[in-house]
Amino acid sequence: MHLDTEQALAQRLIARMRTYLEAGLVLDTELLDVLYDPEFENVRVDQEGRTVVLTKRHFMDRFRALKQSGQSVGDSVDDVTFPSVGSSGDLGSVVMRRVKGGEPVLYHFLWRLDASGTPTTLLREYTFERDLSRLLAMMAAAR
Repeated sequence: MHLDTEQALAQRLIARMRTYLEAGLVLDTELLDVLYDPEFENVRVDQEGRTVVLTKRHFMDRFRALKQSGQSVGDSVDDVTFPSVGSSGDLGSVVMRRVKGGEPVLYHFLWRLDASGTPTTLLREYTFERDLSRLLAMMAAAR
């Protein structure tokens, strides 16, 4: 891929990520529903090797419940950085880093790309965290 094309793709992917992150902050459930691919999965892994897989339905249910109760998922995405952006075939790849609760958290997002290289929907999110104990307990309690 030509350098200008790679830079343009990186800019489009980062712009799409910012759109996604901002939609999450304001709980724009209509936009989030469009951005998440029907096959979306979030695979979360912690330092112990424990894994949790969440689907689009899980995410959308959570966003709708937060919105209904007047809560939010945060108040800023100013700490977000994108250390790596690229593509492979019809997938765009974005590695994102941010700090949550004083701990760095790494994410890897895979976006579907259309024929022109425009990111369309978010297919996968891989999240690497220190500890998933709280999430695992919440999921067990919900069963």
